[in-house]
Amino acid sequence: MKVEFDKSLVTGNAMIDEQHRELIGKIDKLIACCEQGGGKVEAIKMLDYLSEYTDFHFGEEEKLQEQVAYPGMAGHKAQHAEFKKAVEELHEMLTEEEGPSDAFVAAVKKNVVDWLFDHIKNLDQALAAYVQK
Repeated sequence: MKVEFDKSLVTGNAMIDEQHRELIGKIDKLIACCEQGGGKVEAIKMLDYLSEYTDFHFGEEEKLQEQVAYPGMAGHKAQHAEFKKAVEELHEMLTEEEGPSDAFVAAVKKNVVDWLFDHIKNLDQALAAYVQK
C-alpha cells in the first residue's frame, strides 16, 4: 500500500504542507518496511521517528494556533493527543509481536493513515484558511 501526499491534502500553508509531506513520507516508509518483511527492530525505529516527528509537527501547528488566537485550538489539540495515543498503542502492539504483522499494518492504516488524512482535510485545512484570513 502506497501512502502519498496529494493535492487533496494541501492546506495552502507552506509550513504545514511541507511537514505533512515529511510525515506522510515517513508513514509510507514504515508501511513499506512492514509489507516487505522488514524486521521488528527496523519497524520500531521507524515508528519511533514517526512519533518524534509527530510531536514536532503538532507542536509547530499548536504554536501557529496560539499566534493567531485560533478559536478551534482546544479541539485541535485534543485531536493531536488522540493521535499520539494511537501511535503509542501501535508501539506497544509492535513490541509485543515478533515483528510487523498484517494486523499491525492494518492498524497503521486505520489509526495513522486514515486518521491523519481526515484530520488534514478537515481540521488542518480549516486552520490554514483561518490563518490566511
